[in-house]
Amino acid sequence: PAKKKDIRDYNDADMARLLEQWEKDDDIEEGDLPEHKRPPAPIDFSKIDPGKPESILKLTKKGKTLMMFVTVSGNPTEKETEEITSLWQGSLFNANYDVQRFIVGSNRAIFMLRDGGYAWEIKDFLINQERCADVTLEGQVYPGKGAGESEKVKNKTKPEKAKKKKDADKKSNSVKEDNRATKQREEL
Repeated sequence: PAKKKDIRDYNDADMARLLEQWEKDDDIEEGDLPEHKRPPAPIDFSKIDPGKPESILKLTKKGKTLMMFVTVSGNPTEKETEEITSLWQGSLFNANYDVQRFIVGSNRAIFMLRDGGYAWEIKDFLINQERCADVTLEGQVYPGKGAGESEKVKNKTKPEKAKKKKDADKKSNSVKEDNRATKQREEL
């Protein structure tokens, strides 16, 4: 038998216990649950085309939040990038796509989609825009209309990983060289 406490004397722990008691028997609708607690949507394997790996990704990303990186071509300022991507977001909104946009650099933006199943349709729209240099989606870089001729290798894998590895190797070599130079100075 717990002591009856006056509601005015409740502290944070008492309020948390009271909230847990109220929510214990509550039926929370599936749509109100956070994304990581929702059960995954069943995948209809009859719709999967084995010749197109994108069809598998479309079905597995359906209903999940997904982000894609978009690069604006040319050498735009952050304000120009804001204006251009705002136009793209408005066009997508008019086509009933729920897209949020975040500027992450002078020529780069993130488009966040509530339903990843539409990502490839949105990617197709973006790469057909005059000022779109490329779209990165699920580790794949898709060149846009605004990409230079040397960048238009269809569906290339992210080159950044290989570049980072080379840079790391160079740094480790330069550190070794610096250490050698330090030892030589000590010997002098």
